[in-house]
Amino acid sequence: MFAKTSFDTAGYSFNTPGAQPAAAAAPALSFDVTEADFEKAVLERSLEMPVLLDCWAPWCGPCRSLGPVLEKLVQAYGGRFALAKLNTDEAPQISAALQIRSIPLVVLFVGGRPVDQFVGALPEGKIREFLDRHVQPQVSPAEQLRADAAAAPDADTAETLLKSALALEPGHPGATLDLVERLLDRRALDDAQALLAGVPAKARDDRHAALSARLQLALNRPAGDPQALAARIAANGRDFEARFDLAALLAHDGDFRAAFDQLLEVVLRDKGEQRERARKQLVEWFNACPDAEAVSHGRRYLGMYLN
Repeated sequence: MFAKTSFDTAGYSFNTPGAQPAAAAAPALSFDVTEADFEKAVLERSLEMPVLLDCWAPWCGPCRSLGPVLEKLVQAYGGRFALAKLNTDEAPQISAALQIRSIPLVVLFVGGRPVDQFVGALPEGKIREFLDRHVQPQVSPAEQLRADAAAAPDADTAETLLKSALALEPGHPGATLDLVERLLDRRALDDAQALLAGVPAKARDDRHAALSARLQLALNRPAGDPQALAARIAANGRDFEARFDLAALLAHDGDFRAAFDQLLEVVLRDKGEQRERARKQLVEWFNACPDAEAVSHGRRYLGMYLN
């Protein structure tokens, strides 16, 4: 009945299907299984999605109470796993392979193998906990588009996918902030500002605050000439006002690493009020900076200079 490839997992000894499942119409989510179709209905099916095998018998009282709970859950999980029901009285070979000593026994198959099990008529909440350890969480269409955007090969495709997600689910917090970040990357500041302003107050989290800070940096260009400020610093390394002004200009232009370096020099050179002022500014900009490598660089040197 089984192919030659064998495995032994958690005390079970089975044979996994040697071939990939054939393309066919999707079977029902809940179905009876016998020894004759166990390989196709359970092992092969579990290559595509988790299959929960309910091992029961007609004379078993707890089995009769557990069955409706499992039927309810397979519908509630909306196709994230299938339920196969095995009458152990009619399946002695599989019962022996599973080493069934007590029923109801519920075994979860994933990838052609049994990966977990429980015995007895557990409460629904406990069964949900069991399933949630192995079954992928349900993803809304908007969340799926958001995930696709994160894996997109280019920024334009990512932005299009995020806009589609928001068309499906207007105001989706994650997709909104993802799109704001993309807009800030290409300096579409008006569009980014409009999206941020539209986020309800109760949904404004730390990420919203960080993107708002980044937007304000991009919108408000400080006064000063970068070349003149650099010349002042070259002439006097302790011209801290010049360093603060140059750092603000660099942050406005998105060159956070160079901005961090100017403030780090203040932290290194001063032991008083200017050091604390620079430290606070660095912490604020770390939260606004989209460049994780620059933030890591800044945090590392800030820690070194403060110790």
